[in-house]
Amino acid sequence: MIIRKATVNDSLAIVEFIFLAMEEILYEFIGEKDSVKATEFMQILTGKKGTQYSYENCWLLENEQEIIAAAVIYNGADLQILKQPVINEIKTRFNRDFIPEDETQEGEYYIDCIGVKQNHQSKGYGSKILHFLINKYVHKKGKTLGLLVDKDNPEAKKLYLKLGFKVIDEIMLAGKHMEHLQLKPTV
Repeated sequence: MIIRKATVNDSLAIVEFIFLAMEEILYEFIGEKDSVKATEFMQILTGKKGTQYSYENCWLLENEQEIIAAAVIYNGADLQILKQPVINEIKTRFNRDFIPEDETQEGEYYIDCIGVKQNHQSKGYGSKILHFLINKYVHKKGKTLGLLVDKDNPEAKKLYLKLGFKVIDEIMLAGKHMEHLQLKPTV
């Protein structure tokens, strides 16, 4: 089992994991509950450089050439730059003036989403990729990690708290009540 940076060739696979993590939010982005349109929309964004969901910002957990999990993470200070292509694509593709709320900010590396293939869930793969990100960003680079958890997902919150994340505030994102958690390096 390895964890590696995604390449442009992984773009299509990344969409599956983003969809698992944020399906309802994607429908809110595009303004309709259409999985085909949402998938096509994300394929464009994962295959481009310089977007929130770009392959450039993705780590993959792979076992015997099968991608089992993915995590999208980027510097929160870059949110506005990375979000603009998403806004532009929504406007061009769906003729919507939709601007998602800011979900992160300067001072944290933001885990935008983590997805684990459905037939591999509850086997520790989500924890494995989270441990990797914590080690890489918090322990080795001394950076704060941030993420949002849906208030309707207590199991995910329980995992994040167990790993050392702390709730710092609550926000609304695309109509969903979320809690903002952070894990800071120890001084």
